[in-house]
Order: sequence, then structure tokens, then C-alpha cells
Amino acid sequence: MNDLRVCEVVKTLDIGGAEVLLVERLVVARRRTVNRAVDYTVICLRASTGELIERLRSAGVTVIDLSSCPRPLAYARLVATVRRIAPDVLNVHSPAPAIALRPFVRLTRRRPALVSTVHCVQWPKTMYLDRLTRGLDDRTVAVSPAVARSRAVIGSRHVLTRVHGVDVREQRRWAARATDVRREFDVPENAFLCTLVANFRPEKNHRMLVRAASEVVRTRPDAVFILAGDGPLRDDTVREVKERRLDGHVRVLGSVPEARRLVAAADLLVLSSDHEGLPVVVMEALAAGVPVVSTRVGGLPDLVTSGRNGILSEPGSAGALAEAIIRAMDPRTHRELRAGALSGTESVDMADTAEWFEELYEELARGVGA
Repeated sequence: MNDLRVCEVVKTLDIGGAEVLLVERLVVARRRTVNRAVDYTVICLRASTGELIERLRSAGVTVIDLSSCPRPLAYARLVATVRRIAPDVLNVHSPAPAIALRPFVRLTRRRPALVSTVHCVQWPKTMYLDRLTRGLDDRTVAVSPAVARSRAVIGSRHVLTRVHGVDVREQRRWAARATDVRREFDVPENAFLCTLVANFRPEKNHRMLVRAASEVVRTRPDAVFILAGDGPLRDDTVREVKERRLDGHVRVLGSVPEARRLVAAADLLVLSSDHEGLPVVVMEALAAGVPVVSTRVGGLPDLVTSGRNGILSEPGSAGALAEAIIRAMDPRTHRELRAGALSGTESVDMADTAEWFEELYEELARGVGA
């Protein structure tokens, strides 16, 4: 199909899971489809950092940032922008924009095929309106089996499951440069590095990770934890680190450009979340051969198998998380987990997902236009 116009809408273009998945897929898609006429446009309502916008534009993707539009008018501007673009396929990655777009787009004379990609199992305030309008979608794509089983997709007519993945080739390049990255962040040469890259929000439960870290360092004083990200609870986490006198063992950074390099340079990726969909950082870790220690929530069990490529612990328990980290730090166990992580990288390769979406888009565009 020639001149396929695809519009992807996301509420924010910040450094978060859904946003990074979208950007990774489109960057890979542009690299793989240089001889095919697929024209991508991304529309966002907010962007607190220009990093993701720059990555998209460098790959040849058009980005329309509506951040300067007053919030009361943002959704009206969004609808008008989509109508002006007149895409063949519209894929919306956030509930609020989807609620605004579905009824208006359905009324357009030459309507696009409607797709919603659902990234999380949580139940936001907008979920009831989302459910009421979800039947207008031609397809719903869940990013993990856990999402597909959740109430987040109730009301959908056609649910497809697609684990997105990451750019495995790029992540392995960062893994090969792990020594340089660790030196850049002043990680002691003999330290065992545990990394978490996640925005400081309640569901990530950073404070529980700090409590777990305080238990770990009593047994393993060589452990160093780096927490990278931004968000409303960052200062609270810093205070927790100081109160527990962990300054030499737990470092709280802000937003780090190309944060996936910190994941690739780690000995372990650690997550303490109370809720998750399918975290991008987990796929980044596995692509780099880094084992994962995490709470057993959301789509984590779809990627991490305890004893093979990581260890899962019960959510809400700092003691259980600390015990899992200490177990994974054992030299023999760590070697086995690293080998398991490396052996499963084909399951998180974004290249296959990029092709899958383009085939879906072409099929839907033909069906709606028929």
C-alpha cells in the first residue's frame, strides 16, 4: 500500500514507559522501512523534555507538540490537528486523548482506522469514559498478556496482544561499553551495581527500595544502587536515603539522557513497583543480558522467570526484595541469571514489533477504505 499516513497520539512525551516504547518502535520502523512509503506523525499534548522529540525528528518522524496550547483548549486543538492531517490510521496511546478523539474522528467524512494501544493495567479516573467509547476502536493492542487480561481493555471489540520490546542491537552496544558508563557515573571498580530507571511516582515505591537497600548493604557492603529519573517523590526518596545514612550506597539522580545505558551497565536491574504494565527498563535489561530482580506485579511474570533470568518477590515487602537481591548477587547465581537473560533477547526485539504494527496498519487501512 502506497503513501500510508499514520498518526500516533500520546498524552506526554516524557521519559516514561509508554512514551519510550512508542519512540523506540518508530525509530526502528523508520530504519527498516526506508523503501516503503509510510509517513509517521506523532502528536503530544505535553513534553517536559526535548529528548524524545529530538530522537523522533532525527529519525524522520514528524512531531507536533501542543504544549504551548492552553490546557482548556488542548483537546479541541488535538481533534482539529488530527482532522487536518487526515491519517489513514490513528493509534492513541493514552486514555484521555482517546476519549476526545474517538467520537469526533468517527464522524469525519474520510475516517481513519482507529487503534488504541493499552500500556497499563491500572484503573485511572478516565477509565469509565474510556470504556464507554472503546467500542469505537477497530483494534485494541495490549502490550502484555497481563494487560490483555485486565479490566483496562473492557469494552474493546478486538483485542490483540503484542509485547513491544526494545532496540536490542542498540542495547547490546551499550552493554559493550559498560565499563565506560560505570566510570562516567563514578561507580567504584569492584562495586556490584543495582540500577533502577523510573520516574519517582507512588506506584514505583522507591522508598521501599531504599529500605531494601539498607538491608542489602549490611550483608553486601559492595552494593551500589543508582536510582535515575524525575517526578514528584524524588525529594522524598532523597530524604529517605539521608535518614538511613545510605549516601555512600544509594545515589538518587535526576533525569539521565540515554538512561538505557545505565541499565546496560548494571549488574542487576531492580524494581520495587506496586503496579506495572510491562516496564521498558525490564526489556532493556534483558536485551543487555542484565538479570532483573522485581516485585511480582503486572506483566513482569510474562518476561521474568525466577531462577532463569531474574528473581521475583512479593510486592510491598522490603525484606523479600532485599532477600531476592542478595540471592541474585551470589556469584554462581548471578552467572546463571545473566546467561538466562542473554538467551531470551529475541522475545524483546522491537524490530519484529515494528513490522507487526505496519502490517496491522496496512490491513486496517485497506479494510476501512474498502
